[in-house]
Amino acid sequence: MDTAIGVFDSRERAEEALKELFGHNIPQESIVFLTLSETEAVNLAKDVGAYAGGFLGGAAGLSAGVAAAMLLIPGLGPAFALGIGATALLGLAGARGGSAMGKAISKGEAPEPMPDNEDAALFRKVLTAGHSLIIVRTPWREVAGMASTILDRRGISMPKQPISPTRTRASHREVNGITMVDVTGRITLGEGNMILREIIGDLVSNGRRKIVLNLAEVDFIDSAGMGELVKSYTSVRKQGGQLKLMGLHEKVENLLKLTSLTQVFDIQKDEASAIRSFGATATAQT
Repeated sequence: MDTAIGVFDSRERAEEALKELFGHNIPQESIVFLTLSETEAVNLAKDVGAYAGGFLGGAAGLSAGVAAAMLLIPGLGPAFALGIGATALLGLAGARGGSAMGKAISKGEAPEPMPDNEDAALFRKVLTAGHSLIIVRTPWREVAGMASTILDRRGISMPKQPISPTRTRASHREVNGITMVDVTGRITLGEGNMILREIIGDLVSNGRRKIVLNLAEVDFIDSAGMGELVKSYTSVRKQGGQLKLMGLHEKVENLLKLTSLTQVFDIQKDEASAIRSFGATATAQT
């Protein structure tokens, strides 16, 4: 399953992205829009709902607008998720959706609590920085590719660069019980995000719980790459481990700052500081 994440600093840009996603036949059940603003949710629901037909699942309520889910994120308060696939995509077991949710909102009922998990922590930190999110999650690589292209163009992203002749590579080594993953190249849909997914999956399945991604040689990340970084972070955390980033390339660091993802990841300057952050003392590699 590929995940692309677009971060937006205006309703207009998010609306343009949603309309373009629908125009390219991205399945509606694969798309979720998240915001803290009820006004933004209402306006976007009306505009995009009229454009996309069944996108919002026929919900009614939320003033004059529509919402597929009204969420209560722990430590944050109410948030709004638009999209008929919101419940499934966000793992909201038991959350009310579609018209049932819309009616509950219009009656002033309490929003559905969102599980206090790592996804909730991610959404909380990005949303409180004033951004909105579009998440596209799909098993089809072609669909993910089109979605990633649209989110990169419409959302906060890195400027397009010529394709690098250097292939994406990743290797790992152990330092004081900490696994250092050295990544070279681009983390983008295809080879880049698959390599990261496979190496993190293997490490976690082998019981590695202290992982540092060395991104000093990574100079480009697209929306699918951001989605993979987030998935890597959450998969390690769900197993009781920690994943940190290290030595960010200036362009990557700027992207994470603009999208407020610097508030999500633990980012260390270099290897020595990364090792110390785990409470270990830097010594020779093993």
